[in-house]
Amino acid sequence: MIDATDRRIIEALQGGLPLVPAPYAQVADDLGIEEAALLDRLATLKARGVIRRIAAAPNHYKLGMTSNGMTVWDLQDDLIGELGAHIGALPFVTHCYERPRALPHWPYNLFAMVHGSSPDEVEQKRGRIAAILGSACRGSDILYSTRILKKTGLRLKAKG
Repeated sequence: MIDATDRRIIEALQGGLPLVPAPYAQVADDLGIEEAALLDRLATLKARGVIRRIAAAPNHYKLGMTSNGMTVWDLQDDLIGELGAHIGALPFVTHCYERPRALPHWPYNLFAMVHGSSPDEVEQKRGRIAAILGSACRGSDILYSTRILKKTGLRLKAKG
């Protein structure tokens, strides 16, 4: 459960942070609370699992990254934690996670999103990942984005 102040905080942030030098101070001021109280409440909401994170959701197309590919990898299960951490730390991987296989049709258990200004650039980045994975990788593929999906975070239903 969230209280009325938590609800006001989530409502204030669900459309995104204000683009000002001190966004949390601005939100706190708008809500009539101290910035420290806002940050404490956000930390508590995160610790309780009400929110997972506050993060940027860039439009890669507007940033010139018009070729976007989800690389998928079939890795040895005992190495996925270690290797996944290496792949997720690469500067060109925007998100990386483990997912269960859906055998027999989908053998992949590691997913890593890469972006580039061309398919060749994405393929070069895929090659760098493959070199890191080496013989632990039994197969891979790449799924290219064909459209932008609406990106939104937590949204509260209107009261009533």
